[in-house]
Amino acid sequence: MMKPAQVVKALSALAQPTRLAIFRLLVVSGADGLAAGEIAGKLKVSPANMSFHFKALSHAGLVVSRQEGRFIYYAANFAVMNGMVDYLTENCCGGHDEACKPNAKKC
Repeated sequence: MMKPAQVVKALSALAQPTRLAIFRLLVVSGADGLAAGEIAGKLKVSPANMSFHFKALSHAGLVVSRQEGRFIYYAANFAVMNGMVDYLTENCCGGHDEACKPNAKKC
C-alpha cells in the first residue's frame, strides 16, 4: 500500500497537462514504452521541455527509463499507478465495492 506522501507526489506530478498527456501516452504504449524523441514528436513538445517533465514524472515514481544505444525509452510504472488507484479506492463507497464499478449506481 502506498503512503499518503507518495500518492500526493504522484498526483502532483500528474497535475500538469503535458505530464498527464505523457503519462497517458505511456500507459497506452504498454510495458515497452516509447523513445523520448517519439513522445516529444507525438505531443509536439521540445526536447528541453520533455526533459523537465520526465524528471518530474520519474521523481514521482510514475515512469521508468532505460537506455538502448543512444536512445532513452520511458515506460509507465504500472505498479505505482495501480498502487495510487488502490489507495484512492481503498474504502470506496464505505466498503460497498460494487458501487464503484463502472455503470454502477453511485453512493
